[in-house]
Amino acid sequence: MTRYFTPALFGFIRELKQNNERPWFKENQARFEEVVREPALDFISDFGEPLLKVSKHFTADPRKVGGSLFRIQRDTRFVAKDTPPYKEWVGIHFRHIATRDDVHAPGLYLHIAPRECFAALGLWRPSTEDANKIRQAIVDDPAAWKRAAYNKRFLDLYEVSGESLKRPPRGFDPEHPMLLDLKKKEFIASSKLTQAEVTSPNFMDIYLERVKAGVPFIEFLTEGIGLTF
Repeated sequence: MTRYFTPALFGFIRELKQNNERPWFKENQARFEEVVREPALDFISDFGEPLLKVSKHFTADPRKVGGSLFRIQRDTRFVAKDTPPYKEWVGIHFRHIATRDDVHAPGLYLHIAPRECFAALGLWRPSTEDANKIRQAIVDDPAAWKRAAYNKRFLDLYEVSGESLKRPPRGFDPEHPMLLDLKKKEFIASSKLTQAEVTSPNFMDIYLERVKAGVPFIEFLTEGIGLTF
């Protein structure tokens, strides 16, 4: 058992939220590396082997830049001028290898922040083409979708969320019994984690169990857009 994340990570994020500006971050860069980035990269690296047992087509990439760990720097090019320059959370994304650089691809996600830790999976804001492929997969095999998205183990741990269309999607039966699912614009589910769980020496096992519980859901979505799970 390995303890990856400690209360020091949450302390850093809380202080960053109060001092979200470049001079403060530069002064605390070494601390960020020690309590945030290095533990996160270690977790990603070690998760590679158990992830292979879940699916050989998702990747745990421990590179500092361009890998599974999202940059803490915000992309401020298209936001308001007063937007803080740094994200106030840690984000880790295990992507499908066919589209490993795309946050809109099928993926597993881990979010760590004070009072907001969760595991998530699915497709976040997929293209209209991919969303329609999933809708068609639901229409073609509604029983498989029910097993994936409505099984007890999954719903005991996950909450399915995401934006939906106001009207039925074009080309689909507006009277379809699963219309609420067909109207989804994104197909994501999240499972809450406590800070005690995240900082536990058993966290790798805890997170892996959450991932396993969501396998039918992410498998349906991945195969629904024509990729191999």
